[in-house]
This record gives sequence, C-alpha cells and structure tokens, in this order.
Amino acid sequence: MSRSIVVLLMLASVASADAFDNYNNRTLAKLVDGKHVQEIKQLTPNTILEHDRVLPGLPSAFLIVRTNGGRYAKLLVQPGKQKLDAERSLPILSIERFVTFKEGEEQTRLASGSNQSLYAGFRFSLDLGQVVPEELGGDLRFVVEGDKIYTEPVGKAKLYIVTKHDPTVEPRKGGRFVMGPTFKPEYFNGTFQLHDDGRRSGKLVLKVEEDNRVSGSYYSDKDGQKYEVHGKIGSPGHLIEFTIKFPRSEQTFRGMLFTGDGKAIAGTSRLAERESAFYATRQP
Repeated sequence: MSRSIVVLLMLASVASADAFDNYNNRTLAKLVDGKHVQEIKQLTPNTILEHDRVLPGLPSAFLIVRTNGGRYAKLLVQPGKQKLDAERSLPILSIERFVTFKEGEEQTRLASGSNQSLYAGFRFSLDLGQVVPEELGGDLRFVVEGDKIYTEPVGKAKLYIVTKHDPTVEPRKGGRFVMGPTFKPEYFNGTFQLHDDGRRSGKLVLKVEEDNRVSGSYYSDKDGQKYEVHGKIGSPGHLIEFTIKFPRSEQTFRGMLFTGDGKAIAGTSRLAERESAFYATRQP
C-alpha cells in the first residue's frame, strides 16, 4: 500500500472521542459514590438546565442510571418540545446519547444509541436500548401531569445526575512523539486507531516488552469489547507482527511503522483464510 493512499485514509478516519466517551463502566461505578453525583427521584427540566454543560464542549446534562438489570448506563439528555401546530406542543425528554455497559467489563457496550425522544407515559429500557411498554418495566419513565414534568426511575433502577466533570477520566497525554535519527523498538509504544479492511475498527494499545516482544489490548469500536494482543518486533526493526485473540478465532497482522514520523502502521492482516489490508494511526 503506498504512503499517499494511507494518508488519504487517515484523513477519513473517525472523529476523536469527547468527554462523554471517556467515562467507562469502572468510572461510573466510582462516580455514584462520590460527592459530584446526586441521586434523583424526579428529574425535572429545571434540574437538567441547572446541570447542563457539565462535560466540556457538551451542552446536555450528564446522567448515570443503575438499571434494573444491575448495569451502569450513561446518558446525555435535554428537555424539549415537539411542535404540534402554531400554538401547541408536547413536552419531551430528549436522550441525545446513551451507553449501557456489560456488567463486569471495562467498556464493553450492551446497548447504545442516540436521538431518542420520550413522550408522556413512555418508558425507556437501558438494558434493551429502546422504548418499551409498561409490561416490560423499563428503567426510566417520562411523566407529564398538568404543569408538572419529570423523569423518574422505574422499579429498582436508580437515577443520578452528575454535577461536576471528573478530569481524571481524560486519557493521559504523553509528551509529543518525536522520532530520532535511529529507529528504536519503543517507537511502537502507544495507542493507535486501527482500521481493518474497511470492515472493523478499534483502539489498539501496544507496549514493547523485553526481547522485542509486544503485548497490549484491542478495544472494538463496535461494542467496546477488549481483546488481548501479543506479538513481536521483526526485521527490519520497523516491522511488527501481532495477533488479536477473539473468542473463536485469531487475526494476525503484519505491518511497518512509518520511519519518517512514526505516525502510522500499514500492512496486511489475515483472518481465517482471508487476507486484507489494514492501517493504524497514532493517537495523541
């Protein structure tokens, strides 16, 4: 694969994560026991507006829900209205984004979505990731009783509002990556955004061990699932071979790190009998 093609692919890569994305299952569990989270029995539009813009660059309120299934979920919400005609409108709760994490996992997503609207009487199941009828219970219910408008948890679910952003969830930023005149194996250390054949993508974390062995992790963009990575630095020194171990298969990768700036790895991968191309761009 030519370098010019890889550069074009890099320009088309996905947007970087924002503050909402940095909160994983573990950080949510810690937050609910901290001083910057309030448990809410009835979440009103005024409460939402009082605590919007808690996350940098995001205008919505940040909620945490402990679902009836015992899982943690995170949401960005805003109060809103659905216009009926020139004089009438219906109040709604706008769920701009939500993620429900699989129990016991760091960032594996059980359900996720965006742009959901709850009208009076609607219930939302975060375990299922959809609006559900009363018979299925749900985790949140949107209530309109005259002038009184609120969202409440259903059953054993618990609802929390975050009142202050936790800066410790932000990824630690290392120093600016600079390559020296002589190539070193440690140039492979770091986090890369991996794109595999235009079919799969995810975060690839690499660490060079002794004897040029490589370890690390791969986090799928599809559901956040974490997979082990093992490999080695080859010859020439900017060649790397590594394997991602999936539950029922293994995928092997063979690529080279750019020796000019170290900002990308490009090469080929093999899954079962299928060989394809991949590239990975270094993340800050």
